[in-house]
Amino acid sequence: MTADHAYSVPALLLWRVNATPDAPAYRVPLNPGWKTVTYRELLERVRAISAGLRALGLRNEQRCAILSSTRFDWILADYGTLCAGGATTTIYPSSTADECAYILKDSATAFVFAEDDTQVAKLVERRSELKGVKAVITFDGKAGAGGWVMTLAELEAKGRAHLQAHAGELEAVIQSVRKDSLATLIYTSGTTGRPKGVELTQDNWLCVGEGIEALGVLGVGDVQYLWLPLAHSFGKVLQLAQLRIGFVTAVDGRQDKLVEHLGQVQPTFVAAVPRIFEKVYNRVVASAKEGGALKHRLFSWALGVGREVSALRLRGKSVSGPLAVKHAVADALVFSKLRARFGGRIRYFVSGSAPLSPWLAEFFHAAGITILEGYGLTESSAANFVNRPDKLRFGTVGPPLTGIEVKVSPVDGEVLLRGRAVMRGYHNLPDVTAEALDAEGWLHTGDIGSYEDGFLKITDRKKDLIKTSGGKYVAPQSFEGRLKVSCPYVSQALVHGNSRNFCTALVALDEESIRKWAKENGLDGMTYAQLAAHERVNTLIQSYVDELNTSLANFEQVKKFALLPQDLTLEAGDLTPSLKLKRKAVETKYRHVLDSFYAGTLEAR
Repeated sequence: MTADHAYSVPALLLWRVNATPDAPAYRVPLNPGWKTVTYRELLERVRAISAGLRALGLRNEQRCAILSSTRFDWILADYGTLCAGGATTTIYPSSTADECAYILKDSATAFVFAEDDTQVAKLVERRSELKGVKAVITFDGKAGAGGWVMTLAELEAKGRAHLQAHAGELEAVIQSVRKDSLATLIYTSGTTGRPKGVELTQDNWLCVGEGIEALGVLGVGDVQYLWLPLAHSFGKVLQLAQLRIGFVTAVDGRQDKLVEHLGQVQPTFVAAVPRIFEKVYNRVVASAKEGGALKHRLFSWALGVGREVSALRLRGKSVSGPLAVKHAVADALVFSKLRARFGGRIRYFVSGSAPLSPWLAEFFHAAGITILEGYGLTESSAANFVNRPDKLRFGTVGPPLTGIEVKVSPVDGEVLLRGRAVMRGYHNLPDVTAEALDAEGWLHTGDIGSYEDGFLKITDRKKDLIKTSGGKYVAPQSFEGRLKVSCPYVSQALVHGNSRNFCTALVALDEESIRKWAKENGLDGMTYAQLAAHERVNTLIQSYVDELNTSLANFEQVKKFALLPQDLTLEAGDLTPSLKLKRKAVETKYRHVLDSFYAGTLEAR
């Protein structure tokens, strides 16, 4: 059997193990160092988990939830569930007990993998509501709750005993899994209201795995550093790419270890969200400024040289003569140090989940670091479009992967997708499914964009477009993204103005950057809230807003803004786990501030 003949994710896993049994599959963090796990060793543990779940009573397409951060055990639980014929329900570890209970009940989950005692406690708190949950398996926590909670080691021991007593059962279960069987139930992050469960089949994942391999940009010699939330489709799809191609994945979701581990692992590619690149850029610029006038001039000169080289390479031209000499100097003095922060072997990053500022992509390309921006929805298995190293156009999300059809609605510019990667539907929501999937099978993405010369460009979310009281449409994400890139002191921005007569904004400060500025400007020792309220800080941010406004039409300009007394965070409910703004939640939270902008003005409400 070849990979193309695999009829399910479990079948693809078996193919990969048979093809390269002793090749390294994962690198798992130890203290200190990293442990390498081969594909043969991976399958041995997956088989034990799968058999353990069958021994506990799991049946085909029954759900097993994973409530954990990104770690090797998450992957084991996922593959263990799939090889047992089940389907994985993903839950973000930041979810509250109420959110966990809702997902577990809505999905009819039978078993839950919980990372530690903290996550187990959420389930024990709501146990009386979770009648359908037969057992909880914890990675690091303690067994208990009257036998309701068991450890992963105990599950694997039960599975090994079951394998001895039921030879051949697991292979028969894997063969029973069909292409149209449910594989994953991913609940949308819920920017508004309750999250919806997206039903993704075995074939959905097989499709995107094939599409990524067909790009030809990854090979068996690549090393991935995987830190993205595996509860999100962007992180999950990278598992399928690995099975198809066979590269090594170092896995650890701890963001505070990201820089340290990049230096240790020295990956050749990393997938990330735009906020990570914004933070890196802001720190690089701030460091150049803090180094004094000479260092800042050197940085600015090197960046100018890098942009010239970048422009030539994007047009397919070689770099020679005096420019090549200048670029060698700029690279040695500036750009090589930036690349060293990422381990020194990065061939490219992959950016997704939210729009990447073209200016930011240009900056990194000038420094010799290529960011391949891509696009996809949970409802379409995440990987649908991506720029290629030889087909790179900043400001777009690239050409489609194989198996994806695209068209743009002539009515309102909405992007429509169709193909094998598109979901089966929303769980228990037939009416909502009918709204998203039309009779011809087109998925209505809710994104506004254009498709020209084989490249897709996303301009905004349909529901996020602002219509002022004057009837003008404003795409808020454009201003927000440009402000975060141009101003190193801004962490998040939200443009407001729907049914208002002008646009305003809520702005959160980047604490690290603004504290450095404060120390240099005689405001050291102030709290975040005090800095946000200080006149000099407001004047500083105003200068960046004014500069950005000069490039906008009058109706697009932000006339007033407020610095928020605290940053917008995931923990406070302001951001989704993929670091996207929960617009309605933030607008509701700061409604009094927004209303104050328009006090005494005439508005059409």
